[in-house]
Amino acid sequence: MFDQTQIQEFKEAFTVIDQNRDGIIDKEDLRDTFAAMGRLNVKNEELDAMMKEASGPINFTVFLNMFGEKLKGADPEDVITGAFKVLDPEGKGTIKKQFLEELLTTQCDRFSHEEIKNMWAAFPPDVGGNVDYKNICYVITHGDAKDQE
Repeated sequence: MFDQTQIQEFKEAFTVIDQNRDGIIDKEDLRDTFAAMGRLNVKNEELDAMMKEASGPINFTVFLNMFGEKLKGADPEDVITGAFKVLDPEGKGTIKKQFLEELLTTQCDRFSHEEIKNMWAAFPPDVGGNVDYKNICYVITHGDAKDQE
């Protein structure tokens, strides 16, 4: 399902989330991970919902299988679009290039300069510096028409 490089990346992610290093991700590990990312006071219900996505204790094998199931197909287009809409409170369907680039290079799994360059090549902003996130969502979920040829 995954190549060796991807498995190593998942192992690194698992290690980061398994805050107490016991080989099992539990609710407190999730809480600590959120805290490390600056999100404090996560509700127990939210953590419980995350834990219920697994059929039992989350060791690395379960973690890898969970990602495999999630990645079989990308999230539905409306879910991805909904995530972008949070960044578009006026509902224009676009996000400023500078804002999106800043988020992608400074938050969580940061994009490299090369990844940003590739993204703008694939999804160039308009002359006003706006990025059409609905197009990005469509390509993520359906593929690019030229890729289908």
